[in-house]
Formats: sequence, structure tokens, C-alpha cells
Amino acid sequence: MTIFQAPEYDPRKARRRKIIVSVVVLVVIVVGVVLFIFRNYPEERVTKNFFNALVAQDFKTAYGVWIADPNWQQHPNQHSQYLFNDFYRDWGPGGDWGVIKSFHIDTATRPHDPNSGFSNGVVVVVTINERKEPAALFVDPKDKSISFSPFQVVQ
Repeated sequence: MTIFQAPEYDPRKARRRKIIVSVVVLVVIVVGVVLFIFRNYPEERVTKNFFNALVAQDFKTAYGVWIADPNWQQHPNQHSQYLFNDFYRDWGPGGDWGVIKSFHIDTATRPHDPNSGFSNGVVVVVTINERKEPAALFVDPKDKSISFSPFQVVQ
């Protein structure tokens, strides 16, 4: 066979190649869409665990989720910036939200900080007890600790 003699055209082989390329492209698109939709799922899950503990009035577990340390009682001195008593004052029955009986995660997003671009965390907006004003919590994606959001939430 020389350079001027092409192999005979096989339509089955060409069709198979076309199908394989189409399937690979479709799989890449579907995976990309799924990853985009669930990009903040870990932070939403942490927030859901936090509020489930508050609904159950298990404030010690909720505090452990808040500071990302389930064994915080074994070394309470490491968390002196936001003590359990302060947490209980904010999230307990006498806190701003009262007794938390229900919650709904509205959205989660990585806000844009005009000074440095995107922020290094995720703001999770939660409706608590069907109130009109939502709570905005900031979840650090590195250690999954929660804090009050430094960003203003506008509805």
C-alpha cells in the first residue's frame, strides 16, 4: 500500500467513533453541570447538621459543629474566642432566634469581595422559624467551621 492508496471506507467504524466521541462529550458536560450544582454541598450539609442539632436542642453538639471540633469539651481552652456560654446566649432559647423549631436552607454562595475577588468561604442563607429575615452564616470550606457572615444579605 502506498501513500496514494487509502484504506476502504468502513461506515461502521466511523459511526462507532462518532458515538464514542458524542458519549464522552455528553458525560463531561453532565459531570460539569452536576459539580456546578453541588459545588457548595459540603457547606450546606454542615449548616444542616448545625441546625438539626439546634432543633433537637442539643446545644453542645451544635457548638461542636459551629467550631468544627466535636471533641471541644476535652479542650475548651482552645476555643476562647467564642465560648460555649456566648454561643448558648446567641443560639439558645433566649437568643435572637428564640427556640429554633424549623429551618430551611435558601441558598449557598461564594460571595464576591471587591477588594480581593471571591471570598475564601461560603455564605449559607437560612430561613429560621419561617421568619422574614434570614440568617446568613459563613462556612469556612477548609475546616467547615461556622461563623456569622461578614457579608450583607439582600433579598
